[in-house]
Amino acid sequence: MHDVRALLTPAAFGGVVATVLDNNPGMEEPTAVRIVTEALKFVDAAAKFPTMKITPSNVVDEGWHALILHTGPYAKLCEGLGRFVHHYPERPAPERHDAQALTRTVALIEEAGHQIDHELWTGPTEALVAVGANCSHTPKPGGCGPINPGNCATHGGDGS
Repeated sequence: MHDVRALLTPAAFGGVVATVLDNNPGMEEPTAVRIVTEALKFVDAAAKFPTMKITPSNVVDEGWHALILHTGPYAKLCEGLGRFVHHYPERPAPERHDAQALTRTVALIEEAGHQIDHELWTGPTEALVAVGANCSHTPKPGGCGPINPGNCATHGGDGS
């Protein structure tokens, strides 16, 4: 795939990066750019593989949250990808961390044609940077990931 940042206009990409910076005082801009770039890769893979239970790392989730806050560009992004990628948050719980879910997600992002920034795809105890996002996504047997609400008992399929 081409540069995934081209999925947004330069102004929209810059706005999302600014949101990450605003939510994480002291973060350097190049780090925020990396986070938003990985979030775009995640959303692209989520749209391409809608039946797979995938999850962002805590750090990449910060970028996804920032994307979602920019509702117009996010809706246009999802429209261009062919499907809306919904967000179903859970409170973080390190004991629920599923390393296999991150491994599966990284593999699907690579299958979607992207190179991974591996430093941003670690478990919660090994994160490159601390982020403001206080949310995690844990695919559960018979449960849901961030994009499979039809099988989600926890959220009732409505995102609540």
